[in-house]
Amino acid sequence: MEKKDFEAWLDNISIAFLSLTDLQKNETLDHLISLSGAVQLRHLSNNLEILLKRDFLKLLPLELSFYLLKWLDPQTLLTCCLVSKQWNKVISACTEVWQTACKNLGWQIDDSVQDPLHWKKVYLKAILRMKQLKDHEAFETSSLIGHSARVYALYYKDGLLCTGSDDLSAKLWDVSTGQCIYGIQTHTCAAVKFDEQKLVTGSFDNTVACWEWSSGAKTQHFRGHTGAVFSVDYNDELDILVSGSADFTVKVWALSTGTCLNTLTGHTEWVTKVLLQKCKVKSLMHSPGDYILLSADKYEIKIWPIGREINCKCLRTLSVSEDRSISLQPRLHFDGKYIVCSSALGLYQWDFASYDILRVIKPPDFSNVSLLGFGEIFALLFDNRYLYIMDLRTEKLISRWPLPEYRKSKRGSSFLAGEMSWLNGLNGQNDTGLVFATSMPDHSIHLVLWKEHG
Repeated sequence: MEKKDFEAWLDNISIAFLSLTDLQKNETLDHLISLSGAVQLRHLSNNLEILLKRDFLKLLPLELSFYLLKWLDPQTLLTCCLVSKQWNKVISACTEVWQTACKNLGWQIDDSVQDPLHWKKVYLKAILRMKQLKDHEAFETSSLIGHSARVYALYYKDGLLCTGSDDLSAKLWDVSTGQCIYGIQTHTCAAVKFDEQKLVTGSFDNTVACWEWSSGAKTQHFRGHTGAVFSVDYNDELDILVSGSADFTVKVWALSTGTCLNTLTGHTEWVTKVLLQKCKVKSLMHSPGDYILLSADKYEIKIWPIGREINCKCLRTLSVSEDRSISLQPRLHFDGKYIVCSSALGLYQWDFASYDILRVIKPPDFSNVSLLGFGEIFALLFDNRYLYIMDLRTEKLISRWPLPEYRKSKRGSSFLAGEMSWLNGLNGQNDTGLVFATSMPDHSIHLVLWKEHG
């Protein structure tokens, strides 16, 4: 048939076909298929695949593809990545989807990273770490051995752990290698804090001392307390040292000279924690940048201004029970915005600008749980048996790790948290190093460390 005649015939057939009912169209197609040979059937098969199995991710504009992908959960998206190279490329480049998935897992997001393929890799790393936490497989343990008597005082900073013992020594350890870097002769240590040059110790002999790491020499001795010194803190910029004691007082000292600038009274129990910190919020009593001193005893947290050593007056006293029937745990968290402390009633968070209680977190069986660290996303807690991680967004415990029979202390110095930046959100780099340390009855120090990523 000539081409012209064929085109006329095809037009007539098409007009007639369109006038048929759906059932008649189906019967017509069945009849034509029965008359077709292998060449026609192969042609029909190839064209049907194109017509019926259209790849919408390939055909749609990228913006519309991303909008559709937002409605799928990350696990489904990972399955979709296996469909084809094109699907994997499009899905991997959907930055917003993977960033949201990472945030939901408690991961920190660095918006400056522009690589579109980066966030899918981050999510895969995040989901692995969170699975390890859920399965109680994210940590490992080790021990530091070297003291010959009770280890009471612990302080951690930048991968280094300082330990103070009744064997009249203090040691500085590299946590990653377990090696002792420095060991100096001191007095009995109830509290320690250090930097690159010096070590400050609070002692059961009622004094505070400053020591030089390199020589082991005592460079300053602070005398004036009439009870054991359970907590110390200092600030080189202010040239101030503060100490909390069993004599119910807080003393403010000149760090360089050892002169007592002021004795703060008002506590009616042992002062087990003192903390110097810059304020980050504004209120009627303080401004951002002001230095604030917190001191805590068994029942109360007192807030003091620093920089007004003469006639210094307590700004505020915080407690969880007016009749002093509920005692506070010895650990205390203050980041310049919020004060957090635990008690038998639960975990209390105060807003530092208003001093109002923002929330009380009450997990099951909280009576024996103590606070170690508190962040924007996670909190680190422990009791006599386990180390716990809580997701503060849901107030649910998401992981736990068994602890040995460690040496228990009412003052709270013989255990501490390690690296704490991950409490504001994991990022794949900050989940390394020390998580928790505590002294043991055999005078060793038990360490809980992050495992490397699988």
